[in-house]
Amino acid sequence: MEFANKEYLFLLLLLIPYLIWYLMYRKKTEPTMRMSDTRAYRFAPRSWKVTLMPLQLLLRIAVFVLLVLILARPQTHNSWNNKSVEGIDIMMAMDVSGSMLAEDLRPNRIEAAKQVAAEFIAGRPSDNIGLTIFAGEAFTQCPMTTDHASLLNLLHGVRTDLATRGLIEDGTAIGMGLANAVSRLKNSKAKSKVVILLTDGSNNRGDISPMTAAEIAKSLGIRVYTIGVGTNKVAPYPMPVAGGVQYVNIPVEIDSKTLSDIAAATDGDFYRATNNKELQNIYKEIDKLEKSKLSVKTYSKRYEAYQPFAIAAVLLLLLEILLRITVFRKLP
Repeated sequence: MEFANKEYLFLLLLLIPYLIWYLMYRKKTEPTMRMSDTRAYRFAPRSWKVTLMPLQLLLRIAVFVLLVLILARPQTHNSWNNKSVEGIDIMMAMDVSGSMLAEDLRPNRIEAAKQVAAEFIAGRPSDNIGLTIFAGEAFTQCPMTTDHASLLNLLHGVRTDLATRGLIEDGTAIGMGLANAVSRLKNSKAKSKVVILLTDGSNNRGDISPMTAAEIAKSLGIRVYTIGVGTNKVAPYPMPVAGGVQYVNIPVEIDSKTLSDIAAATDGDFYRATNNKELQNIYKEIDKLEKSKLSVKTYSKRYEAYQPFAIAAVLLLLLEILLRITVFRKLP
């Protein structure tokens, strides 16, 4: 804690003349009674009121000190802090093609993937994590960051209608999605660099083949964990029709061999998730990855911290007034 107006602290020096006046001249202003002999009162016990009489002085001093501290404007310290934490660099590459709306996972593939990914991110607060999304094309939804609140907001905003709105080409460009994620990790200094690639199909778009992207990842020391999402045969898909939605069964065409080869080439692992529980277990297993040191810069904001001092001053002042008009009340 620091004070914005430190010069007000010099007011505390006024306590010195006040204490001198109280000790030397205060008693002279109080009424006295002359007696010829005080031997009869030599061993008389002191009243508890007399014993507690200095309490009024202490309360006044405490109130004055608190008022001076309030005038000095106590504030929290405002600075950048550098610290080393345990973590790894992770890029999540997520398929957002139209087939991710299939409802063999609940409520559908894309929402199940987003929910489990959000839980994974929340469980690794010290990691640099980013997000790439891909369909027939790929782009970075969020670069690697430790600001997981922003990352989660961008993750929750991921939708599968990018192709239908003409923003990107529809399809499944696994190679492009992996290459985009790898490009974000190429300059990473972390000991462990990982891509978690999730898709429900096979590569049918893009200028970069999945294995070419895998070789690039391998050359950069990046491990790739691939996840194939969907049942083993057919899946219910909501097809919009006039006046509502009609469900049709679409075939599940996951290129398990390519996904397995990508993982094997980069010392990663390939997983199949046919339901929500399996998908959760996959992310829990990936969560056991090794950790390496990262340097994180944090920022703390300045804020006024006078409130506790003001509350204490008011309470002590009320207590002193209450004692003066009750327990220590003086008759004229």
